[in-house]
Amino acid sequence: MTDPRLRAGLLQIYEDLAQDLTRLAPVCDLSGRCCRFKEYGHRLYISRTEAELLLQDGLPADATVNEDGCPFQKGQLCTAREKRPFGCRVYFCDPKYAGQAEILSEKYLAQLRELHRETGTPWDYGELHVFLQEAASRAALGESSEVIPPPQ
Repeated sequence: MTDPRLRAGLLQIYEDLAQDLTRLAPVCDLSGRCCRFKEYGHRLYISRTEAELLLQDGLPADATVNEDGCPFQKGQLCTAREKRPFGCRVYFCDPKYAGQAEILSEKYLAQLRELHRETGTPWDYGELHVFLQEAASRAALGESSEVIPPPQ
């Protein structure tokens, strides 16, 4: 991320989201379903800014990047837990939490879009695997996967 305000703002938004989640207290049963997109019929959308943070240390060495699931999942655990995007942070299988993910996503994505506006950073939002495939292609060319330029 070229603008340090963008990174600091994203981390603050993640912290605020964590406080909301603490109040709601959804239960995670560690099933790993959240990372197996194709198997459970869902998609993970993220912003380019979230992708840059997620990819700060690059992709896992044995990563398979496709629409089926998250390459950061090992077994049933997330290896990118501290850098995971909104969709990962708000997703819980807990039936008592139903409907809350959508509310939290809208609230905090609106804050992130506003942060982009304030910093003059273009807004780019898409499926996780698209951003990861871009990073994998850049890495294959010997370029850094840490900073992902927007599409031309």
